[in-house]
Amino acid sequence: MRTMRTRSRTARKAVVLAAVAALGTSLLAGCASDDEPEAAGGDAGSGQGKTTLTVGVFGAFGLKEAGLYDQYMKENKDVVIKQTSIERNENYYPQLLTHLGTGSGLADIQAVEANNIAEIVQTQGDKLEDLSKAPGADKAAFLEWKWAQGTTEAGKTVGLGTDIGPQGICYRKDLFEKAGLPTDREEVGKLWAGDWDKYLEAGKEFQKKAPKGAKFVDGAPGVMAAVTGSSETRYYDDKGEVVYKSNPAVKEAWDLAAEFASEGLTAKLQQFTPGWDQGFSNGTFATVSCPAWMLGYIQDKGGEKGADKWDVAQAPKPSNWGGSFLTVPSAGKNKEEAAKLAAWLTAPKQQAKLFAERGSFPSAQAAYDLPEIADAKHEYFDDAPIGKIFAQAAEGAPVQILGPKDLVIAQNLADVGMLQVDQKGKSSEEGWKAAVKAIDNALDQ
Repeated sequence: MRTMRTRSRTARKAVVLAAVAALGTSLLAGCASDDEPEAAGGDAGSGQGKTTLTVGVFGAFGLKEAGLYDQYMKENKDVVIKQTSIERNENYYPQLLTHLGTGSGLADIQAVEANNIAEIVQTQGDKLEDLSKAPGADKAAFLEWKWAQGTTEAGKTVGLGTDIGPQGICYRKDLFEKAGLPTDREEVGKLWAGDWDKYLEAGKEFQKKAPKGAKFVDGAPGVMAAVTGSSETRYYDDKGEVVYKSNPAVKEAWDLAAEFASEGLTAKLQQFTPGWDQGFSNGTFATVSCPAWMLGYIQDKGGEKGADKWDVAQAPKPSNWGGSFLTVPSAGKNKEEAAKLAAWLTAPKQQAKLFAERGSFPSAQAAYDLPEIADAKHEYFDDAPIGKIFAQAAEGAPVQILGPKDLVIAQNLADVGMLQVDQKGKSSEEGWKAAVKAIDNALDQ
């Protein structure tokens, strides 16, 4: 049995603000070089005849922290790996686009956040290597939908998936008990199994006997994000057209989230703000939609006050929030070695180690039978079998259609629209109009 303790990965705020997706990192802005500076693209002649491979990432990406670079260099004595990290994806990604456009200033391997992968695949695919041909790359090892996200229409796979964000529902056992609801995770999951409307009904039942000051969910935007994350079609259709205004799945998510707000079931908190952080320890809300990477975050913020109180159950429907990819720019000096490293870093064994050390759930389904996943339990969440819970969610998640401006649409739906409904008491119609106006303006730019 493998018990996870503090496996915190900094939440990707870009995904969070979009209510979709790691989301960009919620760290201070700026650039942090993890090692001595290296020439962009690496220098095959540096390091006493060794090949230096550079890796560009955002935030605490986890590959270095999990010891994967050290392991690779130990197994490949002729390679030196240097990593550079820019703390926030919203700073990292525009620079990546600029460097791809000029063909200079690029690392040998560049990370790409899930909410940006569609734009990279559709507009930058010709500037990236086909990693399906890299030594060790195995399409069959990955979840079908994750592999598809990094592949162009012409069949060129430019991104190999690292982690994903299959979601569960994290809940406070103590608050459930006081409200007269079951606390066993299997019974809790049955409350809303298969239907997001049942999640709403469970919230209404909770609120009838809820402890003073406690609400059922953290905020309406988080509900909306979880519901849209369980749909194949969200903001774009399979022809690349923007369809969020007419898509029934988005309408369902919006209406349900608005009803959570109107029924007084939310704590009116914006995710990844100080008030939201404090809510994990002080019992402000009883449930939150939580991808695997958020468990460490909840433990960090819940601290001792939240110990022995949190657990995790299956979500009403399989849903995904977040994840990343590794790409190899064609302008790099060490493309073959970089492709080999990218394939190795995303292989099942390495993804399993990344999960064990950092809580990043594998996009390689071949890792799910490995003991690091299959036997994983989380001590802080009452020894919940998180490997099994999130593997089930991952395998059931839909193959989502991604668009180049998913993040822009999701951010405005959440922050301009739903947040006004939740926090300022605007009507559902008023919030929707405000969000649409902001999105139209952003897409016209």
